[in-house]
Amino acid sequence: MTTLSFHIPADHPAFAGHFPGMPITPGVVLLDEALHAIAADRQMDMQKYKISSVKFLSPVLPDTQLSLHYDINANGGIQFDIKQGERVAVTGVFNA
Repeated sequence: MTTLSFHIPADHPAFAGHFPGMPITPGVVLLDEALHAIAADRQMDMQKYKISSVKFLSPVLPDTQLSLHYDINANGGIQFDIKQGERVAVTGVFNA
């Protein structure tokens, strides 16, 4: 299992309309961050990958430190979790 850290700053443009007065990080932003982090870590092209499953389990507030935990399985799929501390916020699988 590989673990990486990332952070979505409070001034990220996605928070402007998602949701005024009670902002949460859009799921697409979290998935984009996960894809880019894995691509950079593994030095691989993730453009051929698609989301085969994803569950959003907990909202992510602005300016939160997150950890990305991932494994590559035998068929090349990437199982991942995005956590806030010990709490899993997002879990899913990317497949080629």
